[in-house]
Amino acid sequence: MTRLATVVAVLLFFLVSISSSATGTRDLIGDVLRLPSEASRFFGAGDGGADQQEDGTVGTRWAVLIAGSNGYWNYRHQADICHAYQLLKKGGLKDENIVVFMYDDIAYNEENPRRGVIINSPHGDDVYKGVPKDYTGEDVTVNNFFAAILGNKTAITGGSGKVVDSGPNDHIFIYYSDHGGPGVLGMPTSPYIYADRLIEVLKKKHAAGTYQSLVFYLEACESGSIFEGLLPEGLNIFATTASNAEESSWGTYCPGEYPSPPPEYETCLGDLYSVAWMEDSDIHNLKSETLHQQYELVKSRTASDNSAYGSHVMQYGDIGLSKNNLFVYMGTNPANDNYTFMPQNFFRPSSKAINQRDADLVHFWDKISATIKVQKRQCKALPVPQGS
Repeated sequence: MTRLATVVAVLLFFLVSISSSATGTRDLIGDVLRLPSEASRFFGAGDGGADQQEDGTVGTRWAVLIAGSNGYWNYRHQADICHAYQLLKKGGLKDENIVVFMYDDIAYNEENPRRGVIINSPHGDDVYKGVPKDYTGEDVTVNNFFAAILGNKTAITGGSGKVVDSGPNDHIFIYYSDHGGPGVLGMPTSPYIYADRLIEVLKKKHAAGTYQSLVFYLEACESGSIFEGLLPEGLNIFATTASNAEESSWGTYCPGEYPSPPPEYETCLGDLYSVAWMEDSDIHNLKSETLHQQYELVKSRTASDNSAYGSHVMQYGDIGLSKNNLFVYMGTNPANDNYTFMPQNFFRPSSKAINQRDADLVHFWDKISATIKVQKRQCKALPVPQGS
């Protein structure tokens, strides 16, 4: 009996130890009590297990970046996407976990004054260098975009074949930049992206159980119409858009505005909503800034202090996810460890932004103006005919 009592005592001690350890690892986020996986704590992740991030977050970060346009006059969209890649790369994401869609006709375009270089702000660095060429040219298609999100390699046509091969503990960030309209987003190839199809893909991704949470940043005119009344709660998706369902979004760093692009550029360098979230992320420690804090900051800057030059940034889906730190999705640049989030917007709105639909006209008008100036100089240089 003594030996049996000893065995029982040891067993009870072991069970109590496990219970105490499990309870001690609970953490309270907002109003939600979250339990980590006790199995992975004690026995480690099994085959295909998720990575352990340094903040204790379990899972791998994935990103899909897509510019839906082509043509030099749409310079800003691919500049936005390239900037986003550099931001995520500095944040610690691996190329194997970042899927990039861009037509790639800007950097070496004959109209680009800095061959092989793309900038996203007047004094910005080259954001093109090192960007993966996963899907370029005619491979930037709706089918490939949806297949990449779903992790469906067999549905991919052309390109690198890279997809979001995520697991149930992973976090996904999707960022799109281009033109849009009510219920539709532009693409450089046919067909376009339609809201109902995109929502179906996101629902299918959720049903597959291959992510823990997903964040979608969307830059386009009428971008709110893609999610408003269509994206249900309960999919663990948080989305923000550059505008509501009935208004244009805005380009920035355009010729004729302040600050202007370098004089040799005849096009807008970025989009107001996109530049707002990326320039905020560039300078802060993203372990100390939440999605909600960035949303409020971007909303303020994009509205341009309620002037006529701005739009209303919106949020959709599971708003509770906005309590998460940006670090969960974007990582963070170690150089910013001492730069915590500031409640006041460090970047003031541009004095004037350009309606997305007018930005193309600005490009062509600037080219015409430059041509007229050259012709005038040439006329002045001609010799004056002498009388007989």
